[in-house]
Amino acid sequence: MARPPHEPFDLDHLRRRVARSLMRLLFGKPAEPSGAPLPRQGIYRILVCHISHTLGNALLLTPLLQELEATYPGAQIDIVTRSQVGRELYGHYDRVNAVFQMPAHGFGHPRQWLRALRGMRKAHYDLAIDVDPQSQTGRLLLLKARATWTLGFSGPKKSGSVTHAVEVPEQLQSKGQRPVYLLRQALGVSADGDYPVPDIRLDEAELARGRRVLQRVLAAAPTDVQHRKIIGVFANATGPKLLGTDWWNPLLAALERLRPDCRLLEIVPMSGRSMLGSRYPSYFSTDLRQLGAVLASLDGYLSLDCGIMHLACASRVPTLGIFTTTRADEWGPYGPGNHAIHAYELAPEAVARELAARL
Repeated sequence: MARPPHEPFDLDHLRRRVARSLMRLLFGKPAEPSGAPLPRQGIYRILVCHISHTLGNALLLTPLLQELEATYPGAQIDIVTRSQVGRELYGHYDRVNAVFQMPAHGFGHPRQWLRALRGMRKAHYDLAIDVDPQSQTGRLLLLKARATWTLGFSGPKKSGSVTHAVEVPEQLQSKGQRPVYLLRQALGVSADGDYPVPDIRLDEAELARGRRVLQRVLAAAPTDVQHRKIIGVFANATGPKLLGTDWWNPLLAALERLRPDCRLLEIVPMSGRSMLGSRYPSYFSTDLRQLGAVLASLDGYLSLDCGIMHLACASRVPTLGIFTTTRADEWGPYGPGNHAIHAYELAPEAVARELAARL
């Protein structure tokens, strides 16, 4: 049927139709939806499909890993991910077996892509989970896996059926909590309880090393005031989230006046250059677990919304995330001692007062 001349062309609708046609072509008959909850027994091999490559997104998968370990304590978990540090972040989870690492950006490295795909397809999984409510690549990987039960979000942005589909919860925006909600809904249990907090599972040896390193850093910059709380500050961010020294300088000056019991320590970004003029004791590491161990030794941490903010939260240091552009309900740290600071259109001094009250 021809499109009426007054009706606008809907490119998204066309893309969805093409995607559905490709799904049918590539994967044949769609999965038969199940009217029963996801079984709690008989699931021993689990695949988690997680496509985003950013550090923050990779860390926000760890609450689901904790939920899976609690729900299926005898099961083994494989993860297919585009995160280049997935093995580093998930390696201390007892039930995580294999991390299949896809290239970070699309199909730019076909050999790496095919190698991960072949590894994923060697096993027959009892359960495969597509955790992203929007990514079509995650759904494609899930459908490519050999699995008895498949779980994912439903909606206009997802093509390809699964045995257990869950509607995207508009009332729950948190990127760390939504995958846990997905599993709980499929199991038919209440999603109202506490949600696991991101965690990279630092061990005692790592934590002890972090304490030693922090002591050496502070000893190299002695102060007359003893027994002060040590607060980590990371002044870097990406894109429009990045703010310069004309924002940070008045904020930190006000914070030091308001909280003289606190001593600031700069966490230096991957560039290896101080963002705060090297006026505070500072720490730099390209090793995420070593950095996490030092963060865990702090009394508190503050920064704009960024991957290191999520690493601090996952290292279990009380984390204050400052939000000036991105949505705090989606990306904000949660759990005991963690707070999202709504700094939209606030002056630096006002943000400092909010931080001082939370520390």
